[in-house]
Amino acid sequence: MSNRSTSTQYPSTPDGRYFVVRGRLWRKSNPALDEETRAQLVKELMAARAAVRHSKEEPGKMTLARRRVDRAKVALGERGPVWWRDGEPDLNRHLVKNTVYARWFSQLQDHRDTT
Repeated sequence: MSNRSTSTQYPSTPDGRYFVVRGRLWRKSNPALDEETRAQLVKELMAARAAVRHSKEEPGKMTLARRRVDRAKVALGERGPVWWRDGEPDLNRHLVKNTVYARWFSQLQDHRDTT
């Protein structure tokens, strides 16, 4: 997912590395990617996801389509090596309540409950 599409739909961690969906952290794409590259990669990701949907009955095609999805997500920085350089671990797909972001998320939830 591109950073721009997630910023208004789901809360982003204060460091900008993840967004939260149903209590789970998902790694955001690399903010250092230029807009043209990001757009091309997102277009490829969407095409690859469509290929997955259309290959349900053909295991060989499904495997190839899933590899395309994975390659696009790695190129975007959403999978594979992390794009930050401070040595912090990757918490992709972890429950936010079990991470260093738990307090931030709890406060965010408390704020939402009072508005």
